[in-house]
Amino acid sequence: MDSVILDEPELEFGGAARHIDPRFGITNYGPADLGAADAPREIRIGLVGPADQLDGLRRWLERCREPIAAKDEKYPHLFPEFPGCAIDRGLHTTLVFSDRNTRAISSRALRAIETAGQPAALTKAVSIYAEEIRSLADENRVDVLLVARPEQLIDTVGRSANGLKEAGDLPAQDGPDEPTPARFANFHDLLKARLLNLRQPIQIIRRSTWDEATRPPEGHSRQDEASRAWNLHVALYYKAGGVPWRLLRNSADLTTCYVGVAFYRSDDGSSLSTSVAQVFNERGDGVIVRGGPARISRTDRQPHLARGDAHALLVHALDAYRREHRTAPARIVLHKTSTFTDEEAGGFQDAADERFIDTLEMSWITSSEGAAAFRPGDAPPPLRGTLVILGERELALYATGSIEFYRTYPGMYIPRPIGIRPVGPTRDPRELAAELLALTKMNWNQTRLDGRLPVTLRTANQVKSVLRFCPSDQAVATRYAHYM
Repeated sequence: MDSVILDEPELEFGGAARHIDPRFGITNYGPADLGAADAPREIRIGLVGPADQLDGLRRWLERCREPIAAKDEKYPHLFPEFPGCAIDRGLHTTLVFSDRNTRAISSRALRAIETAGQPAALTKAVSIYAEEIRSLADENRVDVLLVARPEQLIDTVGRSANGLKEAGDLPAQDGPDEPTPARFANFHDLLKARLLNLRQPIQIIRRSTWDEATRPPEGHSRQDEASRAWNLHVALYYKAGGVPWRLLRNSADLTTCYVGVAFYRSDDGSSLSTSVAQVFNERGDGVIVRGGPARISRTDRQPHLARGDAHALLVHALDAYRREHRTAPARIVLHKTSTFTDEEAGGFQDAADERFIDTLEMSWITSSEGAAAFRPGDAPPPLRGTLVILGERELALYATGSIEFYRTYPGMYIPRPIGIRPVGPTRDPRELAAELLALTKMNWNQTRLDGRLPVTLRTANQVKSVLRFCPSDQAVATRYAHYM
């Protein structure tokens, strides 16, 4: 057994400048696409929500045009100020909104939601909001729709018997246009699933995000105001087509296609699961593809693909990559949430060989790891980037942990390492883990250095949470921006 502490990966920002922290990189250098012809210089925002929320939300967005002070001076790197959203600083863009691009949910509709019992309230809320959002989106005057959710609406979330966080059974429909939500459902996923055919992405926001007087719902905590402004504006910039930051890539590096494969239970409540792949390049441009059916193995109780389905999934992913980037990758990095069977590994290799791709790296990424590392004495938790090499094909990586740049551990609970189980010949374990650590920073919903999963699996998990409510023959959006 051996251990090493990896350097915090750098990211690329405007002017090809580098920094390890997204917020400092954007503040100092601007977004990665600064100066590009297609960088969003203004973002037309559509607003949808209760009338009593929209005025306050607009005032807060106006406030975010100017800098928002840092939380305190004790941890200036953990809680930096928000530089403001303006054309000459920060993300170098501005938000544009108007009464014409605003849709208020009527008091009558809100009362109907409040008086309906669960799960009817969730169904009704999704239908009411979807109608208003479509009406505004069809006018084609906005780039992103910002949706203020009903304040009192209760989500129903849970975990299925086999441990996969998923929808569970979906009861019969109440009507042709209003499917009853599953037992394990929430407003975010149901609304996103209903609107996947829109051109414009939506961003859902809680009142507690912008209103200091409103407490977050039970089980949720609230970050400081500057951090909330950072997270929202980076998400809006990405959804409008911008590139906040990207992975570093040396000229000698092979062009890489990153693929994440996860599984989710189909919405008909059957025992079959379906695979989903999230295809990324070094810029973070993601393309969503859907795979074929999977089966729960009687041996390890994990979902797996047949050889032909594994082959078809990767071929489909490579086709999507070529359509998006006009070229084939020289290298594929494939992350999966369950072990690789011989059939799966063979199917993926067949697809790579068929497309003349020499380098295929496959790894099973576990969400937890039995081994743990400790620092001596009363020291804080292990540093993020701590890599424990347990064996030739068994690695434990702390993707969360204490961060020297922050001079503290930013989490609330004892961090756990993720497991990396490479399949077949692979690179040096340190190189493998360093790349995975960099991929944890490609998350447009979070600007702090505490992402635990690589973007391949984080986004695949988010995508499956939405796709579980979509029929298998439904056309779905191919951009990740529509799912986050």
